[in-house]
Amino acid sequence: MIYHIPWIYAPVRTVLAIWHQLTKSEIPELAKCSVLMKERSRVEETICAMQRAGAGSLQVISDFDMTLTRFAHNGTRVPTTHNILDNRLLIDEDCTKKMRELLNTYYPIEIDAGRTAEEKLPLMVKWWTEVHELLIQQRIRKDMLAKAVKESSAVLRDGYKLFFDHLTEQQVPLMIFSAGVGDVLEEVIRQNHVFYPNVHIISNYMDFDQTGALRAFKGQLIHSFNKREGALSHAAGLRELQGRPNVLLLGDSLGDLTMADGVSEHQNILTIGFLNDKVLGFIPERTKLISTITTPRASPLPFPCPRPPSA
Repeated sequence: MIYHIPWIYAPVRTVLAIWHQLTKSEIPELAKCSVLMKERSRVEETICAMQRAGAGSLQVISDFDMTLTRFAHNGTRVPTTHNILDNRLLIDEDCTKKMRELLNTYYPIEIDAGRTAEEKLPLMVKWWTEVHELLIQQRIRKDMLAKAVKESSAVLRDGYKLFFDHLTEQQVPLMIFSAGVGDVLEEVIRQNHVFYPNVHIISNYMDFDQTGALRAFKGQLIHSFNKREGALSHAAGLRELQGRPNVLLLGDSLGDLTMADGVSEHQNILTIGFLNDKVLGFIPERTKLISTITTPRASPLPFPCPRPPSA
């Protein structure tokens, strides 16, 4: 759960021309100081292999908050999908206060490098559950969500239009796994005119009663440490993903690495991590596990579809 807080990672810059400029020689974008890699040669080999296989073999799996959206804009933190609900159209001041108290209790645990994922898991479930119970008590109105999103300062990352447009043009599926609120997430991308048929969302969706008031959340709770289970349960049911063994994985936390676990018989996975804040303290740990990390010097989304290397 994210609520007016600094995230583990970063609006940082991914490499808009990472495939667009690829040839058999080096990739200039990878040489930028804002892009960090443990093994550059391995990253280049992976990109080349994915390009040779073509767009028909590719799927993109992404987190949403602070990955597809910016971390900050004009010096101000960009709201997450839960933050957007902090609007007097939807919740009262007492609810806001209680949600912030939960944040102050559980967020330090979420980012504590001294705790294992197993130790954090029950506490994250408790955090998300308590926040959702608070939201249910507010009986949030479905017909007010669009207005709350419009009034918010939610901003998608630079290059989002090219990113979404090119994926749909090449018929590449985009799977968005989010521990946020799916109804709000959908409204954000809908208002940015990029909610295309190739976009699939796995998130926490609201269940409204006949009067349009929130009465529950649907299905299994999705939080920052159980995206693997969501990946395994949903990927198998999407025929569109079959025969696509190459994966571009975008995220801003180590928990996002498990989002590709539902891909059977994968051949290549290129992981791009956004280091949104706490830059120096997190780089060594993450370069062990992530193909490419982008630091806060830049912010566009990567150019997503492989094109054949030039001769």
